[in-house]
Amino acid sequence: MNRRGLLALTAGAGAAITVGAAGWSRVAGASTGRVLASAGPLPRPFGTSLPVPPVARPVRSEHGTDFYEVEQREGKAEILPGRKTTVWGYDGVFPGPTFAARSGRRTVVQVRNSLTVPTVTHLHGGVTPPESDGYPTDLLLPVRCAPGQTHDGMAGAHRGRTAVGYRGYEYPLPQRAATLWYHDHRMDFSAPQVWRGLAGFFLVSDQEEDRLPLPRGDRDVPLMLCDRSFEEDGSFRYPSHHGHDAFPDGVLGDVQLVNGAPWPVLEVSAARYRFRLLNASNARRYRLRLDAGDGAWGRFVQIGSDGGLLAAPQPLDAVDIAPGERFDVVVDFSAFPVGSRVTLLNSAAVGGMRDVMRFHVVRREKDDSRVPDRLSTSFEALSPGRAVPVRSFDFRRTHRTDERQMWTINGQPFNTDRVLAAPRLGSVERWRFSSDFHHPVHVHLAQFQVTARGGRPPRAADAGWKDTVDVRPYEVAEVLVRFTGYKGRYMLHCHNLEHEDMAMMAAFQVT
Repeated sequence: MNRRGLLALTAGAGAAITVGAAGWSRVAGASTGRVLASAGPLPRPFGTSLPVPPVARPVRSEHGTDFYEVEQREGKAEILPGRKTTVWGYDGVFPGPTFAARSGRRTVVQVRNSLTVPTVTHLHGGVTPPESDGYPTDLLLPVRCAPGQTHDGMAGAHRGRTAVGYRGYEYPLPQRAATLWYHDHRMDFSAPQVWRGLAGFFLVSDQEEDRLPLPRGDRDVPLMLCDRSFEEDGSFRYPSHHGHDAFPDGVLGDVQLVNGAPWPVLEVSAARYRFRLLNASNARRYRLRLDAGDGAWGRFVQIGSDGGLLAAPQPLDAVDIAPGERFDVVVDFSAFPVGSRVTLLNSAAVGGMRDVMRFHVVRREKDDSRVPDRLSTSFEALSPGRAVPVRSFDFRRTHRTDERQMWTINGQPFNTDRVLAAPRLGSVERWRFSSDFHHPVHVHLAQFQVTARGGRPPRAADAGWKDTVDVRPYEVAEVLVRFTGYKGRYMLHCHNLEHEDMAMMAAFQVT
């Protein structure tokens, strides 16, 4: 039984994951959470330059393998001007270092846990062996762990693979070029630990992408979008020990960060730029637009999704991106005069959170890049007409007979011993996700293609190979899932991290 008394499904007064009906917010509006206001003054927007995360360097390379070492530790960062924030970071920085890996080349990351809490590292979007996938009970205990330190988590006898101090994560990367990311995935604690900084980019390249004349170098920019709240002294503000149960729809911050900086500015040339957009927020959704002022709007050209390049580019006036999703887009700043200030807006937000960051077009520059009409010749579109196994997964607040409610999949909270599906390796299945709220559904290991929403064709934002899909309130999203890579136990869950921590997860076994 866990600290919430969840697993016995009792009505005990100590079950913190269950709350009375009056404690839940209104059902399924545009908002996906509740704002946790900062205690101190907020920084002035557009007053700092955009930082770019450092690139990790291998400690050695041999026999087709790159070996990295990274340490999870506390660090100090000046996120708010004049104040220091303690972050929990990979190598003590937030975001963590960016790993630049190669498709098909084995990458081994040795993680040292110098924090005071257990961690789990998940490579989000990785086709990864189960022992390195970051299953939520596969704990890495601190180097200086207390005697008998363990994890009092959700129920079940499946205790996971526990290591002390160090763990090597092996990533063979049998997959296409793509923008992936890594983050903490500890059961019951993903939300507060990611909020404190345990996340970073993991970029995979391949020969197909190399041949394309896309923007490169300084004009290939990763953008990690997330929101945070702060105490008056500059420390991260998050609900106290599992106090996020008072925020059952999710925790929203009131400071917009991009690559760890509040409302930053990037000086750009009048040229094409590639932006790797990642929504690393706990619960916030974005509808991104480019506002050039005086009624002028810019456009995005999407070239990639969660799983890599699209078959062909698609122009978008706006990018809808839910927690966990990634969009690779190209923006051509030659469409704006030198001196222009172009603001990246979130039209799904209100007040100061509508601003995300700003681009200053400051110079002309020779630009040999372009976006070709055909991006990927290896892209395989799955046929929705083929006969495949069909499975349904309902993401919902479930009303128990004890008159309490909880986040569930198919009416059940997560149990480490329960397996909801057993797909065969190499197979394709049709999975149907239904929802009562905005639930960004993430599937580990497997990638999928969205084939329908509510019986209608998918949205433009659903294009390409995906590992995360935003299932909207009272909608059924149908996807074709391909299971390649490895046999073993994996997860699907809601990537609203507060929902995930409150048991909205399930296991499947690839056989």
